Amino acid sequence: MKFKELVAANRSRRKFDQARPVDVGTLVELVDLARLAPSGMNKQPLKYIVTADQSQCEDIFPLLGWAGYLKEWQGPDPGERPTGYIIILLDKTIADKAFSDHGIAAQTMMLGAVEKGLGGCMIGTIKRRKLAELLKLDEQYEILLVLALGVPNEKVVIEPLSTDNNIEYWRDADNIHHVPKRGMSEVVLAQYPKG
Repeated sequence: MKFKELVAANRSRRKFDQARPVDVGTLVELVDLARLAPSGMNKQPLKYIVTADQSQCEDIFPLLGWAGYLKEWQGPDPGERPTGYIIILLDKTIADKAFSDHGIAAQTMMLGAVEKGLGGCMIGTIKRRKLAELLKLDEQYEILLVLALGVPNEKVVIEPLSTDNNIEYWRDADNIHHVPKRGMSEVVLAQYPKG
């Protein structure tokens, strides 16, 4: 897969095939990709917890928010839930802030997941205190993001932004997830030399 195809295939996936669980070794391989990615001032303040333990995955699931624009949807049903999670943490003994490190790390891991035939969703809506208690985290660790991962079990398509500039994603009657994206003419403000 060429890089642009890999990026285009890396959609937020919220439904998975629980009958095909993720291997914990695969999650560790994804963290290794993030470990090699750039880090602001090379501080490398991120730490990770990976789990493919199904009991623990069930405990993590209700602590996450799933799709802000789909108000009536409470997240994937049993049988469609993630089979693995990567929790991205800031080690506050190394740095006060993550700056952009967790974004770089998360995208790197998500691209690696797609390359391996997996999909996932970066989740920032987290019941952080409850998750920290569940994971028995020390005070030095701040939960930044959770990557929910598994074998994808939904179709996601990119759509051009509508004339009313509505950026909200939606699901149609066939349960296909539609994601509007701005066109290049909207995102590139200037180009030099002018062609």
